[in-house]
Amino acid sequence: MPVRVIAGKAKGRHLKMVPGEGTRPVMDRVKEALFSILSPVVPGCEWLDLFAGTGSVGIEALSRGAARAVFVDNARLAVRTIHENLAITGLAENARVVRANVFDYLARTPRPFDVIYVAPPQYQGLWKETLLQLDRRPDWLYPDGIVVIQIDPKERESVTLETLEAYDERVYGRTLLWFFERPGE
Repeated sequence: MPVRVIAGKAKGRHLKMVPGEGTRPVMDRVKEALFSILSPVVPGCEWLDLFAGTGSVGIEALSRGAARAVFVDNARLAVRTIHENLAITGLAENARVVRANVFDYLARTPRPFDVIYVAPPQYQGLWKETLLQLDRRPDWLYPDGIVVIQIDPKERESVTLETLEAYDERVYGRTLLWFFERPGE
């Protein structure tokens, strides 16, 4: 299944896939729905793409006018693919690619983002661990900042949070997009 940029400056550009079986890129219709929901937030925003894989979601954000995107993935091949996809789209100038374990990255001193996108490998509970870590360290988000969790709907389970609040969820086939926000001051 080819992955492409749907809209914006790099519209229509085809992205490379991460070699091997470990990465599951988001389907175009899910990406389209995500950016339809987030369209008021994306222009000028700062975007953090955790478990970035091909980088297609953060690249879509940059293409649609995000000011900056940081891509975090631990896999060497994923990091290489993100760099290649940023070159293909001409969007590397406002991007930073970090090869790191997501939990080690989130243990660093926070620099806030408007949107944090979390699309971890499935069925390992990594989404919940990431969400709980962000909840404990809300300074990763600006006030009114958004965390989006992308998981299989079968992975969904209740989670008790101190700071972040769930405000929406949408199911598209075998993909659940679950939205949380850091309430503004």
